[in-house]
Amino acid sequence: MKSTLEKKINDIVSALENIEYGSVAITVHDGEITQIDYTEKKRYPLNKKSNKDND
Repeated sequence: MKSTLEKKINDIVSALENIEYGSVAITVHDGEITQIDYTEKKRYPLNKKSNKDND
């Protein structure tokens, strides 16, 4: 059975492996990891209108 620390480390690694753009925040209280948050950003290319669309 995995220890709590191994579970936390696995959760951090999983968060890092599963995001392409974003951030992972690790909250620590009294030297213990208490929370892991991650925010993923989706990026889409900008479709610029051509001059023909403006006529």
